[in-house]
This record gives sequence, structure tokens and C-alpha cells, in this order.
Amino acid sequence: MTPIELAERLHARDVVLLAGRLLLSLIFVHEGLQLATHFEAAQKAMAALGVGTPLLLATIALQLGAGLSVALGILARLGAIGLGLFCLMTAGLFHTNFASQNELLHFEKDLAIAGGMFILALAGSGRLSMDWVLTGFAKDTKIDPPVEQHPSVGRRACRFETRVRVR
Repeated sequence: MTPIELAERLHARDVVLLAGRLLLSLIFVHEGLQLATHFEAAQKAMAALGVGTPLLLATIALQLGAGLSVALGILARLGAIGLGLFCLMTAGLFHTNFASQNELLHFEKDLAIAGGMFILALAGSGRLSMDWVLTGFAKDTKIDPPVEQHPSVGRRACRFETRVRVR
């Protein structure tokens, strides 16, 4: 068995996507919880940066909502796009003092996290996600379309079925 076959058999792609989702979302869920539980201090700190309370509330909602979305794999693509854009905006608005090594590092980290989020948005959340579970549940409970006898095959076929002919 080749390494690729072994990885496919163990669903390594899905395990790596889960690990990546959890690692990427951790910073947002943690920061969102910190802002929410220390709201007055966060409000003062944000006011010093010119950020008002409505934007602080939106930031907390985005970090917690989209962070949990990515972690759990519920609409993870949408959550990843939201957090990726958030990172780009944060980098461009708050971390542009490149004379400070610390600010440059935060700028680069925000860009790197945004890149990871956009890759996740393209890759999807994988099989180890709530989306996968809910999609499977929805498939099991859907109503089948009307079925009628297809004259050329002699078996039951959906009247909306598309056929591919092999010659």
C-alpha cells in the first residue's frame, strides 16, 4: 500500500482539515471570549484606537460566531471568508507601523492567518464537520421524486435522471 492509499484509507485529509480548522479558529474564539468577558476594559482600549462600541460588539460577534463556525464545521467556508477579510482589515488598519518590529510581526501574522482562512474556504471543512453530518441527515430524510418505469431499460428510473451513454 502506497502512502497516498494509506492516507486515503485513514481519511488523513479530513483529519488535517479538522486540525487546521481548530488551530485557525482558536485565536478568534479565545479573543472573542476575552473581549466579551472583559468588555469595559476592551471598550476603553478600543476607544483609544478610535473604535466605537458598535464596532466592538460586531468584532466580538464575528470572532465568536465565525470562529465557532470554522471550529465546528458549520458553514465553515463562510466563516473562513469572514475571518480572512477581518484579518486583512485588521492588518491594514491597525498594524501598519512597520518601524515597530512587533507591529510588523502582527501584520505578517494577520496576512498568514487570512491566507489560511482563504485556503480553508476553498478546501471546505471535510468529513469531520457538522456540515457533513447535517448533509448526511438531510439526504436520509429527503422526499424522493416521483419514479416511473423507463421503457428502454426495464428498471425503475427517476424521470428527471440524466443518462450518460457509453459506447
